[in-house]
Amino acid sequence: MKSLIQTVVLVALSTTAAFASGWGTDWEAAKAQAKKENKPILINFTGTDWCGWCIKLEKEVFSKESFKEYAKDNLVLMEVDFPRKKEQSDELKAQNKKLDKEFKVEGYPTIYLVDAEGKKLSGDIGYREGGPDAYVAHLKSLLKK
Repeated sequence: MKSLIQTVVLVALSTTAAFASGWGTDWEAAKAQAKKENKPILINFTGTDWCGWCIKLEKEVFSKESFKEYAKDNLVLMEVDFPRKKEQSDELKAQNKKLDKEFKVEGYPTIYLVDAEGKKLSGDIGYREGGPDAYVAHLKSLLKK
């Protein structure tokens, strides 16, 4: 029983820490947060340690302060990662595989805006040139529709 409680506490803390850093990895927590805060989810299917376009997008857009500021106030960020070197729990791997199949992802990065129920609000956004300001402007235009 004690180990079960410790596991639940560790999962809760890691989920809270992930969202505090910007990108969460727990799909159910992302949907709950989106519903609570009435925000769309930006779901990022990525290969953080091997996908060149994913790394470029992270470096040019997602790591920039102007994107982070916009996201903090307007989005719930959800990362669905398929790394080759980074360790993941079996639960996270299973969740990510299920989401990959559900969203019919064919390549990386694949990025969608979705509502709190997981319904797509946009087509695949993917990598876009122009840096964080252009990316944010595109997200805003998609959300107006």
